[in-house]
Amino acid sequence: MGSSSMATKKVKLENTLGLIRNWLEVPKDVTSNILKLLGAVDLVMNARLVCPMWREICRDPLMWKSIEMINGLHSPHNLEKICMYAVDQGGDHVEEINVEYFVTDDLIRRLAERTSNLRRIRISKCLEISNTVFTIAAKKFSLLEELELSFTSLNHVSLEAIGKNCPLLKTLKFNQPFKGILCGSYKGYKCNKEALAIAKTMPELRDLELWGNKLTNDGLIAIFDGCPYLESLDVRMCYNLVIHGNLAKRCFENSRVKYFRYPNEYINGYDNADDDDFVYEFYCECRVKGMDQLKRSTVVGDVLKEFCWRYLRVF
Repeated sequence: MGSSSMATKKVKLENTLGLIRNWLEVPKDVTSNILKLLGAVDLVMNARLVCPMWREICRDPLMWKSIEMINGLHSPHNLEKICMYAVDQGGDHVEEINVEYFVTDDLIRRLAERTSNLRRIRISKCLEISNTVFTIAAKKFSLLEELELSFTSLNHVSLEAIGKNCPLLKTLKFNQPFKGILCGSYKGYKCNKEALAIAKTMPELRDLELWGNKLTNDGLIAIFDGCPYLESLDVRMCYNLVIHGNLAKRCFENSRVKYFRYPNEYINGYDNADDDDFVYEFYCECRVKGMDQLKRSTVVGDVLKEFCWRYLRVF
């Protein structure tokens, strides 16, 4: 009985092993497509170490056309070093980079030195980037079409450099951090430097996002004048804006601007729960008069609110 049972188990094991594909038998192009589904960290720290064939695949510059490294706040790895490796491997084939938290001037310099075909850059929650370095790097980003610089320490100086050196730029997201601010108590200073830099140097913009900017009505008017092709404008948390009268008419009745988000609209679902340094309270109480009963999370509430803002001017 015992020997018969062992023989049966051996047959089952052999049959099971026979069903398991040897990864080295998978065509190289298929393996390459599978590995492209991995993130940069997994490719660098794991996949390229599996076998010589995988290492060769990971050395292919086409594997690094898009580099994405997000949600790595508590990563045990040196993310900037990994990203530099990815940039070195991809070189001029890198077209898109999407990174959070770890970017410094060193990585910005590496991007400028090693890449020349970047179309899309997204850098978020990175406070160790200087205007001096980014201004120089912008000269190498002439093919850039989409740019996000959210929650960084960069200002109008970098925006001017981007506008002058990136003539193909169509999308810009330049969001700034605020923590727990309600506009009823907001007494911050007013500044149109970023708005004027955009208006003067980015005439081809289609999409603009400026959360938490200090611009005033004059700055917004300058953007409308300087960016005639603008189709989408998001100025949530821009509490210096008072949108009424002619400015309201320009925002709502401009046939080209199809998507407009108001200063006091609510924002949620953007950040991770672990983002202690980037916790936001975007709800503005003081400008929503007589609308406290609207449920912002419901379709009906959103429709009513849109109607009041557009036609009744209740703020």
